[in-house]
Parts: sequence; C-alpha cells; structure tokens
Amino acid sequence: MRRRLVFHVVLLTLLVACGRPAETGQSAAPAIRPVHAAPGLTTDSAFAGEVKAAFMHAWEGYVEYAWGHDTLKPLSGGYSDWYSSPLLMTPLDGYDTMVLMGLTQQADSAKALILDHLSFDHDMDVQVFEVTIRLLGGLLSAYQLNGDPRWLTLATDLGNRLLPAFKSKTGMPYRYVNLVTGAPGDSLSNPAEIGTLTLEFGTLSRLTGNPKYMVAVKKAVTQLYDRRSPLGLVGSVIDVNDGHWVNTNSHVGGGIDSYYEYLLKSWLLFDDTDFQHMWETSRDAMNEYVADTVNGHLWYGRVDMNTGKRTGTTSGALQAYLPAVLALGGDLPRAERLMDSEYLMWTTFGVEPESFDYTTMKITSPGYPLRPESLESAYYLYTLTGDERWRDMGEDIFHRIVTATQVANGFADLKDVRTDAKSDRMESFFLAETLKYAYLLADPSALDFDHVIFNTEAHPLHPVPRKTTG
Repeated sequence: MRRRLVFHVVLLTLLVACGRPAETGQSAAPAIRPVHAAPGLTTDSAFAGEVKAAFMHAWEGYVEYAWGHDTLKPLSGGYSDWYSSPLLMTPLDGYDTMVLMGLTQQADSAKALILDHLSFDHDMDVQVFEVTIRLLGGLLSAYQLNGDPRWLTLATDLGNRLLPAFKSKTGMPYRYVNLVTGAPGDSLSNPAEIGTLTLEFGTLSRLTGNPKYMVAVKKAVTQLYDRRSPLGLVGSVIDVNDGHWVNTNSHVGGGIDSYYEYLLKSWLLFDDTDFQHMWETSRDAMNEYVADTVNGHLWYGRVDMNTGKRTGTTSGALQAYLPAVLALGGDLPRAERLMDSEYLMWTTFGVEPESFDYTTMKITSPGYPLRPESLESAYYLYTLTGDERWRDMGEDIFHRIVTATQVANGFADLKDVRTDAKSDRMESFFLAETLKYAYLLADPSALDFDHVIFNTEAHPLHPVPRKTTG
C-alpha cells in the first residue's frame, strides 16, 4: 500500500509539473519491478542541452521540408510517405519526446497537426507491427501524458482497424492488414511481429475497458510460445495459418528481438504471471543456448531452435537492446557484461554497424540507420546502477552519432560506417527513441523510470488498473 500511495503522488507531481491533466481520472497501480532506479541520480545539464539541440535540428528539418508527411529526406530536403496516404509518423513518434524535453511550442504544433489531420480511413495495407509500435504506442503515450481524449479516440479507431489481422487459423496476426476492408496479407511472419503488440493492445484494453484487444494479443503470444522447441527456443519465420516453422534459425536480433522484450514488459506492465512464466523460461533458454563467449566478451549469436547447434556468429546494432531487457529483468551482471561487448562495436568501428562477425570482428552489413538500442541500454544501466561509466559510454555514443550523421537539414542514415556514406532518410524512431534515450540518460529526472514501461519504440506507458463493474 505504501508503494501505491507514493506512486500516486509521483505521477500527480509529474503531470502537474508538465501542465497536463491526468489522463483518465483514475489512479494507476504500480508495476511489478524486479529492480528499481538507483537513488541520487543526477542531471548532466550540458549533455541534456546538446541532445535537445540535436532534437531541434532534426525537428526543424522536418517542419521545413516534410511537414504533414511521414519521413524527412535530409539530404535532398524532401519527404517520403510509407503508404499512399501519410500517417504522420515523425510528429506522432516524436511527440512524447518533445513533452519530456519541455519543448511546449513544438509539442503543441505537432499535436495540432496530428489531431486535425491524422486519419486511418484509408484503403491501404499497412504493416501491423510498425503501425502498432509507432502510431498506436505514440497515441496511447500522448493520451497518458497530455490527457486530451482525442488521442484515445484515434488510438481506439486504429486498434479496431488492426484487429482483423488476428483472424488467422491460429490467432497469430498476419503481417499486413487493410485499414478499411480488414483484408489480411502475408501469412509468413516472425516472433517479433507477432509478439510485439501486447503492451499497446493491452493498454488500449485497460484504457477503454474493452478486453477484446488484450484477448487477441495474448492469444497470439501464447500460440507462438506454445510452438517453441523442446529447448525453449523460437525460430525466425513461422506461418500464422498453420503454425509451422519455415525457418528454425534462433537468435535475439531483428525478427525475434522484441518478442523477448515484450514477454518481460507485459508481465511488468500488466502484472500478468502468464507472461512472467513465458519470459523466465524463454530467458533461460536463450541464455543457455544462444549466448556465446569469445575472447572474454559475451555475445548472443545464432543457433538451430531444435538442436541448439550454432549456426552463426553475427551480432550488431539490433542486438544492443538486450542489456536493457536483461537489466530490467534483474540480471544486472549479465547486462553489464553484454553492454561492454556492445560498446566494443562502437570503439572498433567508430559507429556500430548493422551486423558483424564477433569472432573475426569483420563487418557483414555496414549500414547504420540511426538506431537507438545502444543508447537505450546505456540509459537503463545508468538508471538502475547510478554508475557514471554507463552515462559516459552513452554520451560518447551520442557524440559519435551526431558527428557521423548530422547534415544541414537533419540527420541522415549511414550506408556504410566505414566510409560515412549517407542515405537520404531520417527515420521517425530517431526522434522517438535515439534522442529520447540520450536525453533521459542526461536528465533521468525528466521521467519516473520506476512507474512507466517503454514500448519498443520508446513510448512510455503508465500502468492502468482494470476497470471493474458493479
């Protein structure tokens, strides 16, 4: 009871300080936590100012050249949209970062653009995973931070349009769905795209009082988990219609990564012991079979899900989320060892590559599309330990990113970290994740870490108690 009262006071203080009403008029129960933020965390004002300046540079490029569209093209001074009609990816993804940074004018202009112009009533197929983590997650976080009920109205409309994706024979979602007709597309999917929907759909159920969203996503995750191998591992590609594995390669990188993340976070956000069990058994399996130690460094490579035989020794940018997840789950020693390995990518190559062979330290995919995962893990480790070496590490990573990617109109993806050759694209997650985690690393007081769970796009979600009737 004492923790619950403390949380109510902290959440109210945060909302009042930001000049925003509480989102639902009801108190939120605290999340279960294996670990807590370290006491006495400090703010590095100079570092925070640098991150805020980087955000403003990126945002001003979007406003000038891409306003009303999804993505800035920073080299040519143009824009691109994911689909036939824009879904305002960048302003919606970046909105809660603006709020946390105290950029009130920018947040207000983004809010007006989104609430006045965003519509999901378009006859087009969208990727369920990306639309969920970026747009549904962004809308729910905005509602909880800002309190305007129009955010939740949009979120509910989007959730309803995505629900037909779950009408496969197994209940696992198709990768694509039409926003108007509900027609599905592509029955071949992967654990990440199936299992990275629970935080958003579950929060939508809690906020609306309608259980149908959580029922759909929990069934999907359970169906996927039940098809794990006798070793407890999942593969890379599965057919959602008949549930058979098309590719049995198991790893913790792209295509599987956030499946593990959401098993843990769904337990913590919803206090659901079913997810706790799925997380703990899956964690133990990946630690036993996928983990690999080479030259004293801990990595997670690739193995066959059925035999545990090692099939590859590549790692890279997308694996760098795992120290954060392990730390949040309470395994700080393993998380710290793995973070030291992840940082080796930066000091070896200057900027982390998309992938490399950790036995030879040779790059296998040289791009860097402004990814956030290393900064995410540095933030978690600093916040949970208070050890300044993690903040120093993250600050160095931030400076490397800015030096390598900043251009006149924003920040640009790198085609090749060895040559600094750039691509004409600045993904919305650069504002939603990369710069948010850098800013929170500099100023952890901007958000109460112990009482939010970040979705995989770094949108902070507060726990919401189940609505009761009678």
